Amino acid sequence: MKLIKRIIFIVVIVIISLALIVIQDGYNMYKKALEEMPLNDKIESIKEKKDYAKIKEIPKMYINAVISVEDHRFYQHKGIDVISIGRAIINDIKVKDFAEGGSTITQQLAKNIYFTQEKKINRKIAEAFMALYIEKNCEKDEILELYLNTSYYGEGYYTVKQACKGYFDKELSEMTDYECILLAGIPNAPSVYAPTKNPKLAKQRQEQVMSKMIKYKYLTQEETDKINSK
Repeated sequence: MKLIKRIIFIVVIVIISLALIVIQDGYNMYKKALEEMPLNDKIESIKEKKDYAKIKEIPKMYINAVISVEDHRFYQHKGIDVISIGRAIINDIKVKDFAEGGSTITQQLAKNIYFTQEKKINRKIAEAFMALYIEKNCEKDEILELYLNTSYYGEGYYTVKQACKGYFDKELSEMTDYECILLAGIPNAPSVYAPTKNPKLAKQRQEQVMSKMIKYKYLTQEETDKINSK
């Protein structure tokens, strides 16, 4: 019995030590990223983009769709959503893969502007540290605005304005509710959901977004049916 307890103790110590090493590595990655380009400089460079769109220019339907499908507790959390992370870990364990990340919009913004798309634990930790830092230094609407102007929509479009023009040949103010919801589903997997590549899958993704919007009270079933009928 004593031997078993000793082995368990050693295993626990090893696991904790490895975890601390990975966390330290992620923290160092976060600090290095900020040293290379401070957040204010990064934000300024993003806002200088030709096709940068202010949040007031973006249709409310589109914003609601994005929040519903990407991070429905966006205005409640401080950069990290523990509930979503817990759910993602359970689902990842079930499928034995990093199938679900549990990332908030703020974490996705951190990844978009500072890190790579690699699914590595130390990168996820760096992303989490950066998300907390972004939340301390930016208002929620600014974070959302930056996210919508740094997400990839496929076909070479890196802002919501570019995507709207490219896919629908419209200005943001001209997008229909149907188009807003369709566009909101694309960044999850642009190569899969781009309507120019896979119209059927894009439509399926749009239906998923609508389902989330109903679940989180942004749309009623009657409103959804009306949008689909047009």
